[in-house]
Amino acid sequence: MTWHKEIDELKHRRELAKQMGGAEGIARQHSRGKLTVRERIDRLLDRDSFQEIGTLAGSAEYDEHGELKSFTPANTVTGYGKINGRPVCVQGADFTIRGGSTVPSGGAKGVFIEKMSLEWRIPLIRLLEAAGGSVRTFEAIGRTYVPDSPWVVPGVTLMGHVPVVSAVLGSAAGWVAIMAEIAHWSIMPKDTSELFVAGPPLIERALGIRTTKEEVGDYRVHCYQTGVIDNLAEDEEDVFRQIKLFLSYLPQNVWQPPPRVETDDNPNRRDEELLSIIPKDRSKLYDIRQLISHIVDKDSAFELSPFYGRSLVTLLARMDGYPVAVLSNDCGWFGGAQTAAACEKMVRFVDLADTFHLPVIYLVDVPGFMIGPESEKEGTRRKAARALFAMYQATTPWISVLMRKCYGVAGSVHGSNARLNLRYAWPSAEWGSLPVAGGAMAAFRREIEAAPDPEAKRVEIENRLDQLSSPFRTAEAFGVEEIIDPRDTRPLLCEFVRRAQDIAATQLGPKARVGVRP
Repeated sequence: MTWHKEIDELKHRRELAKQMGGAEGIARQHSRGKLTVRERIDRLLDRDSFQEIGTLAGSAEYDEHGELKSFTPANTVTGYGKINGRPVCVQGADFTIRGGSTVPSGGAKGVFIEKMSLEWRIPLIRLLEAAGGSVRTFEAIGRTYVPDSPWVVPGVTLMGHVPVVSAVLGSAAGWVAIMAEIAHWSIMPKDTSELFVAGPPLIERALGIRTTKEEVGDYRVHCYQTGVIDNLAEDEEDVFRQIKLFLSYLPQNVWQPPPRVETDDNPNRRDEELLSIIPKDRSKLYDIRQLISHIVDKDSAFELSPFYGRSLVTLLARMDGYPVAVLSNDCGWFGGAQTAAACEKMVRFVDLADTFHLPVIYLVDVPGFMIGPESEKEGTRRKAARALFAMYQATTPWISVLMRKCYGVAGSVHGSNARLNLRYAWPSAEWGSLPVAGGAMAAFRREIEAAPDPEAKRVEIENRLDQLSSPFRTAEAFGVEEIIDPRDTRPLLCEFVRRAQDIAATQLGPKARVGVRP
């Protein structure tokens, strides 16, 4: 006796599973300019590395003899494979079956793969395209049910242990939209994806508002306005490219150091452009990304959330081959002032760096928190306090370079006085509780207004105060530790990052707090 019959049935059922929602459903998916879940997994992972888990899960019909009549696979595909030789877990929604809406077996597979990612300590990638819950489920199970979220416990726990990525590759609603946020980093392609709690039919029924999926939650909403999605891709292939790039900076889990790569970029490189990149005229702008490119390893920068909170720049890069987290301010947006959105962005980025032991480099040029009526309505102060907490709670090695402006409480959020506050300053740096321009009027208003020539008096006072704002005077009092030639920035930071590896090695493992995005 052999098991050939059972093996043949196994092969048959696997073939049925690979047919997904059938030829019509696959054609419909392709007509929308989107790949199927299995095509996505093939594009994302190293060739022939995918090992599926739960292939046979689904719903089946049998004839009176107990023979299989039909089989509909679960609309979630799960398993593990490799990206650039490094193992990862993958969970993908099959939109060709019931629009990816929740079915019991699919939900169980999702929870299982999260537990696998947690126990095996390898990154989890979610490929999201699903409608969330559906009233069709009530008919299938013959009752309604009390809402439950079994995926929350492993999902939240994962955030403190392994990198988690969410890619929104179509319409994602309900609990699926929430899963997009239980991630360290998220991405969506242009024009073929939307994200919302509820779609147009429910919105019209509940609120009487007619709208479209795009108006509710396309990339213009979530990459530019809400910051719910971090990065934007041109298409699905670009999504997969960026996922691979993002993971390349991170360790497999918090018990491992971030991976170094070989580089031919001289760590002692001193670019002459740094000597003149910041204008002496305070009113003139400069390109912060160009400045950063002169400091980090060539072509190593990968910017996160580039369209949200744009007065703050956050990017992953490398110094002498080591991954680092780089923060800076963009004077081209609100003069570099910290807006409410920029504060949220800082919290998320610092938590990411701290969770995975990436040294933080903050290139400081901040005139303060954003002021004005709109800023107050956005609750900037509350979000600023959270940014301050994130920075003080971080234990990963941190260094700051004061390049230009460093004013007010926002200026103080450049390093923690509770630990070694390592910082260098360029000769172009300036600091204080308030900028002299504007601050002079606030402090000397009566004297200025009482003068025969108020404008001349204001200029006189500002010129007097300007003489006190030289960074060399602060250095005399050890108010700043060291003023450096800007061309020495890269060599000094490369040395810091190499030294940081020894410190980070003593901090490996989970942080006291879970790195969930606020």
